[in-house]
Amino acid sequence: MDAIALGPALISVERLYAFVAALVMLIEFSLLIRLLARMHARGTTAPAHDSPPLSPSHWFNRMLVSWVIGARLTHVALHWASYQQAPLDILKLWQPGYHLLGGMLAATLASLWLLRRHGAIRQVIALGSLTLGLTAFLGLKQLDPLGNDSAIEAMPAITLNHLDRRPVALNDIQDERVIVNLWATWCPPCRREMPLLAEADQAPGVTVVLANQGEQALAVTRFLQSEQLTLEYALLDPAMQLMALAEAQGLPATLVFDGDGQLIERHIGELSRAQLDALLPASRP
Repeated sequence: MDAIALGPALISVERLYAFVAALVMLIEFSLLIRLLARMHARGTTAPAHDSPPLSPSHWFNRMLVSWVIGARLTHVALHWASYQQAPLDILKLWQPGYHLLGGMLAATLASLWLLRRHGAIRQVIALGSLTLGLTAFLGLKQLDPLGNDSAIEAMPAITLNHLDRRPVALNDIQDERVIVNLWATWCPPCRREMPLLAEADQAPGVTVVLANQGEQALAVTRFLQSEQLTLEYALLDPAMQLMALAEAQGLPATLVFDGDGQLIERHIGELSRAQLDALLPASRP
């Protein structure tokens, strides 16, 4: 799986790994700082002169903020072509879009600045803790103990009904990119990403399939009309077959298939503009 459902909320496994890595970093920093303080108290090491008290939580909170800002701004800079169309998306911190190394650089520089009056030993401890946190995160991503491969490898050979009641066989839909979005009208992230999907549907070589999960045609039709959204493939999946096949833990869920009908990406949770742009054919203007 790539997300864990907590009620209506979805937490990506990658963010969960990041939380564990941050916890490891904080624990190591706290233990070493306390050990250093005991050694100073026993007189086994020389204390740093004129250094103010150092709180591990104070250091950690500033490292966390520095990492988030650095990682976000680096990602935005690398995907500016997408963000310049909607600059306010930069502030949507709940969406994907963080650059690991950019965040680490910002956190390292912030740590060195914060500890500039605390002595070289504390700076070394801080850098070691940051390195351990990074190592823990990369290790968890590599091992991926909570992850699993998608049950879907190709466009499933199932038939769903269009809003106009005609049957549509999914594996008959052909294009350079076919984006199948699993959604529901009661799902706020689904509603937020819907304009992006409608925009992507207008791009050359792209077909977006809206596969509503578990709702009646009337509710879906009313929502699409109220939002003035018109897509060729607005389908109903009342038995939630796609959600079961994709092993999706929640909504929204997005499946991206290439021109041969092979799955190239599965994403659980809200899409960002930059993330969606990266999934579309290179010919997109």
